[in-house]
Amino acid sequence: MKGIQFTEYGGPEVLQLVDLPDPQPEAGQIRVRVRAVGINPIDWKVRSGAMGGDLPRRTGVEIAGIVDALGAGVTDVAVGDEVFGSAAQAAAELALTSFYAPIPPGLDFVAAAALPVAVETAERTLDLLEVGAGQTLLINGASGSVGIAAVQFARARGARVIGTASAANAEYLRSFGAEPTTYGDGLVERVRALAAGRDPVIDRALDAAGGGALPALVELTGSPEHVVTIADYPGAEQTGVAFSGGSDANRAWGALRDAIELIAAGRLSIPVARTFPLADIGEAHRISETGHPRGKLVVTVG
Repeated sequence: MKGIQFTEYGGPEVLQLVDLPDPQPEAGQIRVRVRAVGINPIDWKVRSGAMGGDLPRRTGVEIAGIVDALGAGVTDVAVGDEVFGSAAQAAAELALTSFYAPIPPGLDFVAAAALPVAVETAERTLDLLEVGAGQTLLINGASGSVGIAAVQFARARGARVIGTASAANAEYLRSFGAEPTTYGDGLVERVRALAAGRDPVIDRALDAAGGGALPALVELTGSPEHVVTIADYPGAEQTGVAFSGGSDANRAWGALRDAIELIAAGRLSIPVARTFPLADIGEAHRISETGHPRGKLVVTVG
């Protein structure tokens, strides 16, 4: 099969399209003939060497495609089914996964590949925060893929959502059901004005962007126990806020099936900003690392 590999750490130019052995599914796994791969910050962080590890390495963590082979014990899908999910070494013609769900009717491979990481992260962090009906949730960095997923999951739980983003993304956030405000200096005062005298001002806060917002989020919620960050590990250590990252043992992959229900109800979508062929994955990495696309970047395969 063809797949993306790199033999040295560096910029997007180190990514190479090469011939690789076809992977074989183990017990509990399925093999997917990949049609689309979502691009995530973890991809370029690994490629740059920020995460360490031995070389050569592969890239990609989320897929959509067609079931190609079944490992022992797999009974919930059949060869030929269309699925989406999380997969290591996803940027290739074939990938293995144990975390998957059927692609909802009416959703193509590109749209499905935009979902897994965003919906899993959103549901995991909202569960940690115990977000529920009647609460007010502040999302710092609400216009990114995780932020937009969290807005929609929180709204489905009956929560009010205030989201930070650039002024240019205010209407974008409103279209997903969030009340927008800008980030940066003066955040506490702006949110206090939106919250109209509530005490605490905000019930829960999710930091999806970093940028030094954690002290403000703690002040608004009244306690570091009511804040979770996925973007600021040093800040979490300094403020006592919980950090929830990709190495968590308790990943919320049940979110994939929850997403199906919300999509069917017309209550969840993750916009796709651009698509790229597999051979141009380096450009997708570059934009992800240095740009601010409004929506997901997705690589198509085959």
